[in-house]
Amino acid sequence: MTEYKLFAQRVGLVGIVNLLVSLSGIILLPILTKTLPIEEYGIWVQIIVTTSLISPIVGLGLPYTMVRFLAAEKDKTKIQESFYSIAVFIAFTSLAVSVLLLVFSEPFATAFLGGRADLMRVISLIIPIECMNKLFLNYFRTFQRMKKYSLFNILYIYGMVALVAYSLLSGYGITGALISFLIARIIVFLLMGIFIVSEIGVKIPGFSHLNEYLHFGLPTVPGNFSAWIVNSSDRYIIGYLLGVAFVGYYSPGYLLGTMINMYMAPLGLLLPAVLSKLYDEGKEGEVKRYLEYTLKYFLMFAIPSVFGLSLLSKSLLILLSTPEIASYGYLITPFTAVSALFLGVYAIVVHSLHLVKKTKIDGSIWMIAAIINLGLNLVCIPYFGIFGAAITTLIAYTFALILGAYYSFKYIKFDVDFRFILKSIIASVVMSLVIIRWSPVGLLNVLLAIGVCAAAYAAILMLLKGIKKEEIKFFRELF
Repeated sequence: MTEYKLFAQRVGLVGIVNLLVSLSGIILLPILTKTLPIEEYGIWVQIIVTTSLISPIVGLGLPYTMVRFLAAEKDKTKIQESFYSIAVFIAFTSLAVSVLLLVFSEPFATAFLGGRADLMRVISLIIPIECMNKLFLNYFRTFQRMKKYSLFNILYIYGMVALVAYSLLSGYGITGALISFLIARIIVFLLMGIFIVSEIGVKIPGFSHLNEYLHFGLPTVPGNFSAWIVNSSDRYIIGYLLGVAFVGYYSPGYLLGTMINMYMAPLGLLLPAVLSKLYDEGKEGEVKRYLEYTLKYFLMFAIPSVFGLSLLSKSLLILLSTPEIASYGYLITPFTAVSALFLGVYAIVVHSLHLVKKTKIDGSIWMIAAIINLGLNLVCIPYFGIFGAAITTLIAYTFALILGAYYSFKYIKFDVDFRFILKSIIASVVMSLVIIRWSPVGLLNVLLAIGVCAAAYAAILMLLKGIKKEEIKFFRELF
């Protein structure tokens, strides 16, 4: 019970932090859309998409490798050697990529940023800092220093939000916002570096385990890149085929649907370290129990959120952006919300492949999904516009989930509560009737609708006995 209690407390802490992190995008959205022309907002989206692509690729899977190999490590000398080997290697590769981006800033900017080479030069400075920050955050994740992880994650996100918002509201435009982004990242980089050095000291690495780490991490790079193609390349293709303005129309609806990721994020951060430790100790039964509970309680929140976000999409987008953006983007949200749900389920079941070190299978799944997504985007976007991009995203995630579940259950199979899923869907449908009947407009009405629907969903799920008595007792004791 103590282990589950500790895990749940950490999930709760990280869950609250991740809720705040998810809300940061919503907080910044109206500032961006109401202070920037739609074309410049589209360029901002492309910048965020670019940094989200380069960082995981440049890291060569090593930040996650640290989580897998060092979660149970107690030897400070080995921790020093491993951490600094990875840190120096990532610093070298990220600086090399930064130089390439700087040299080729003109053609990159012409293709994807509306010709803004000045912005591409700032991005080239952001990349090394961003890569190191991701590594540093994974250090706290690896050793489950969740209070420090949470503190730095808040600073990492809201420091950026505060400085970017100040720049935009002060009239410095997109250039000032991007420079503020860089300054915020540098501050957090320095603070995290100080804390890590204070814990483990400084050591010149011998790179003794680097080959082993690269052997594990490198197969995840094609998967990371392919996952990025499925998740983000539609913004590039929309920008290239339709223009950056349509990226601005597409992105808010997409962002709203992916709010469901906030339920999975704390579990995704904590599960790898916890499951790796249990699996290495031979406790496969405990691994299965963690996976069963995680999947069930992710779906308990995610399923009603799909219904709620889909039906409230237009009202929310009018509040958060502009009526023009809402008229284009509200139909995007249902598809991205279901896609986010499928991605969350995939992220849970695929832990089986990571535990048995079959990362090549994971990578292969995303490579195939990326080919499907890329091909369909090139065909559908010219004919169906941004709506076609949303459809192809859902198709790719559906394929990834089916294939991921098939291979993962070959190695570690755990029970899936399909009766609960049906009850959750029924409760969500009944909850949706409230939204349809109400048709809320305006901030107060939307907030009231969300509160009423959440209470209705919980009551119906309890009446349907979607949660068992022993589970209620478990959580009562937990809290």
